[in-house]
Amino acid sequence: MAVVNLTTFTEENIAEWFATRDINKARPYVDLVRDLTIEGSQMRALVPGSSSEPYVAQAYLSQAQSGEMTVISRCTCSAGKHCKHVAAMLLRAIEERNPKEPVSGSALSWLEDLRRVSVAVAKKKARPASARQQLFYILKWTADKRQFGIEIRKGKYPESAEEWWKVDRALVTPPQFVNEEDLGILRLIWADRGHETGLRAFGLGPKHGAEILQRMAASHRLYPEDDLGLPLNAGPTRPASIGWQVDGMGFQRPHLKPDPSAEMIVAVDPPWYIDLAEGEAGPLEVTGNPDVINRLFSLPPLSANEAALVAEALSELAPDLPLPGSDAGARLRLVDAPLIPILQLETLHTHGHRAWRSYPQNFGGGPFDVAKIIFRYGDAEVRPEEKSEFITLPEGETIRLMRRPEDEAKALQALEGCGLQKIPGHTLHTFGSPPEGIYGLAEEASWVPFMQDGTQRLKEAGWQVEFPEDFRHHVIEVDGWEAELYEADNGWFNLDMGVMVEGERLPLAPLLANLFRTDPRWLEAAELERVPDDEGIDLYTARGKRLRVPAGRLKPLAATLIDLFDGFTGGNTLRLSRFDAPRLAELSDISRWQFRGQSDIMALAERLLKAQGIGDVEPPAGFKLELRPYQKEGLAWLQFLREHDLSGILADDMGLGKTAQTLAHLLMEKEAGRLDKPALIILPTSLIFNWKNEAARFAPGLKVLSLHGPERKVLFPQIMQHDVVLTTYPLLWRDAEELMQHSYHLLILDEAQTVKNAQSQSAEAVRKVDARHRLCLTGTPLENHLGELWSQFDFLLPGFLGTSKQFTRHWRTPIEKQGDLRRRSLLARRIRPFILRRKKEDVAQELPPKTIIIRSVELEGSQRDLYETVRGQIVILDALLKLRQVCCDPRLVKATAARKVPERAKLDLLMAMLPELVDEGRKVLVFSQFTSMLALIEHELDKMGIAYVTLTGDTVDREVPIRRFQDGEVPIFLISLKAGGVGLNLTAADTVIHYDPWWNPAVENQATDRAHRLGQDKPVFVYKLIVSGSIEEKILALQERKAELAAGILSDDYRVDVKFGTDDLAALFEPLPE
Repeated sequence: MAVVNLTTFTEENIAEWFATRDINKARPYVDLVRDLTIEGSQMRALVPGSSSEPYVAQAYLSQAQSGEMTVISRCTCSAGKHCKHVAAMLLRAIEERNPKEPVSGSALSWLEDLRRVSVAVAKKKARPASARQQLFYILKWTADKRQFGIEIRKGKYPESAEEWWKVDRALVTPPQFVNEEDLGILRLIWADRGHETGLRAFGLGPKHGAEILQRMAASHRLYPEDDLGLPLNAGPTRPASIGWQVDGMGFQRPHLKPDPSAEMIVAVDPPWYIDLAEGEAGPLEVTGNPDVINRLFSLPPLSANEAALVAEALSELAPDLPLPGSDAGARLRLVDAPLIPILQLETLHTHGHRAWRSYPQNFGGGPFDVAKIIFRYGDAEVRPEEKSEFITLPEGETIRLMRRPEDEAKALQALEGCGLQKIPGHTLHTFGSPPEGIYGLAEEASWVPFMQDGTQRLKEAGWQVEFPEDFRHHVIEVDGWEAELYEADNGWFNLDMGVMVEGERLPLAPLLANLFRTDPRWLEAAELERVPDDEGIDLYTARGKRLRVPAGRLKPLAATLIDLFDGFTGGNTLRLSRFDAPRLAELSDISRWQFRGQSDIMALAERLLKAQGIGDVEPPAGFKLELRPYQKEGLAWLQFLREHDLSGILADDMGLGKTAQTLAHLLMEKEAGRLDKPALIILPTSLIFNWKNEAARFAPGLKVLSLHGPERKVLFPQIMQHDVVLTTYPLLWRDAEELMQHSYHLLILDEAQTVKNAQSQSAEAVRKVDARHRLCLTGTPLENHLGELWSQFDFLLPGFLGTSKQFTRHWRTPIEKQGDLRRRSLLARRIRPFILRRKKEDVAQELPPKTIIIRSVELEGSQRDLYETVRGQIVILDALLKLRQVCCDPRLVKATAARKVPERAKLDLLMAMLPELVDEGRKVLVFSQFTSMLALIEHELDKMGIAYVTLTGDTVDREVPIRRFQDGEVPIFLISLKAGGVGLNLTAADTVIHYDPWWNPAVENQATDRAHRLGQDKPVFVYKLIVSGSIEEKILALQERKAELAAGILSDDYRVDVKFGTDDLAALFEPLPE
């Protein structure tokens, strides 16, 4: 027979040495094996696996007494030996000897998938068909594999079943989950209950143990403790021979050798084998006189002299049995190898521990971290406290070990400097006997610095540190952070963020999504601020690896990209719009990321971040107005948007010349030859005259077509012959068919808040207009709520802020209802490149000051009684209106009782103010929301003989009253807030009176800015007439809060918490103060 060695073994030999299951598991790893070396009788290689570092696999061939060659192996994986990694190394060695035609990766992948599915199906079939409560029998064993026991569990499946100990009670009154088959097993287990094994289990004794195993295997509910996926099948009887082993003290003892071999032998009558690799358990048949064999196994360990006497007796009485050797020690293999000290770290699961070092006493149980010390010499391993020169290897071979006491002492000395001390045997309360020779640190908190620094010092001292992946303090440091951008479609990009860990790139998005789901601190701005930057944050990979990163590296991500994780459904990438490029530039700056791919989008990001600092441009040659510096900056910004195919909102304060900047932009487009199609401007009806007038004055080179009035229909054919086309919101949807026949160079919405309702006919119509570029003009992009902002951006940059439902979930609810300042800050940063907003006080220093004065008046007598009467009639919308009307004048309330009220406190105040203001030479604007109130004021002015003009929605010719007031013909202008709040230039006025407050501060501010605007050369005084303690005071308070919401989004002031609740509504109906 040919001699088998490391250069001649075959796959048939591997099949003899390894279980089929391990060989199948090994095949996917064959191509991963590297650094394969064969030196003499030993083979060594590195095999990547689930650990952060490749496993070290070793093997050498040994000849048994029978002459057969067997493999002895070692691996640094959790199995320790005879594993898939060793098998893969041996298979790779055969491949390198006999190169084969390469097999495609797809075929190998298919085979591996088939194996995976087969195992999954096998495990599924192994489960009980009916998901009902039943008993499972779990086979357990001691570390030396000499004692065995059965743990009984109750449940639907073995992996989720719980311990069950009520055997005695079940034998008297069996519960439903205990069947007749179980009762037979339980009676035998209870009969052997006195057999002590040191395990937390019922012992398997020699009397009934074999029958218990036979019955449990037949039930198909016997599982080994280290694999609850498949039960142990009842295997065939295997023959076994008797051999002699030398133990650690040099004494000889008999042992059984099954054929085929098995991992464990259970000392019952007859003995049973446990073959975990094949998933079988069965009886052993030993050749010879049973009585003699039983007596043989009752022998104590034999010294050399005792072995000689036993050999002499056996040769006479049982000549067919093998004899103990006369000088067994001399025939053993000598292992003379250098010392490798190994520190094995492990997390034990305990049910409590005594006080030890800084650990307090614990009765509740839980994990406890320990270290075991192993001295490795070649293929032999010993604990420091073992002093024998004879060592029995796990494979059963006994060897003589040449130990190095001085090297061992030096290694232990290095260990003491790291804080590890031996744990007394009585300290930990574990299930079964606690491990021997374990060490621990002073307290749990010491493990983090130990893993970071202590293990490194031990490695420098020659130690190897090993631990399984589930060790609690096994964390991997991140080596680098990077991100890649991939273009998707329609201006969208996929952001693939990753971290480099030990040379491998791991996707970061799923790790962060899991963190944000499990740790609520990352979703709350206040909580996140309290997270220290140096706090270690653990991220868990799909394969169970734990990465530890400082919180300071993740906090910018939460602040910048948190909304992208809402609704994250998996994958490795995040989807974002090109308009979100500034967020990436900010991320790159803050977190020092390395971005790869799509350099153009990153360049755009940088430009967008600097968009509001763009330098001036020269106005077009034909523009007839000298632009102020900030207006030139606005013109440059508009040109920037056009150049980069972007859209935006010019949101300057009212009166800063948004119309003039837009006209300059349009004229520049025409002079550059880019205005080859008209610009369509949609605006409120009241602004038609203003646009025509300013276009004629400042940009006479633009051909303007006004589509307004009944005669507009004959002008539709002229659209393409003009540079600028004006139409109004009410007419847009009516004229949509004619307007949509053309495409436009630029689509402009003036007073864009008009389309804040995304479902309105006008809002739907503007989204259908075909235009190269889009622009919104408004002094109040945000009036009442954030939904108005979404509506404008949905027109400008569709998809940028998501759908309306997504925007509400990601932004509106957290900001408006939960006061999330971080979300508010993030939203402000997102939209900032696309909004240019300047305030009067910032850019127009020459504008005279505006003084706001609150003039309060109290209701008295029957007017007060009427207010309280209306307050008690709570039909909310009707009552709100009537309460405000009572404050203005009782005659506004359509009720008999109201007509009888003689008091009119506020009107009396106004009529006391107006004559005095006129005598002082003041020019006054009086605003009211009620045209009927303006009629009452007109009546009073007529009685006093004071001249005035009026503007309401019913005014046919708006230009006449405006001209008369501006030219100084009349001192008072009565204006309906709705009709004259926007689009008027009334710089002749120096006084504004708001007769009644409106809910929306932006609307009032627009009205005030009819006077306080560029061109005004006098200080402006603004009076607000308020009934003390009434609903009007509550309206003022609500105005302030709405203004804070707008400031939080549109400016850099984030100090005020913005919330709206039911308390606001209740406050509106509070009674008047006594």
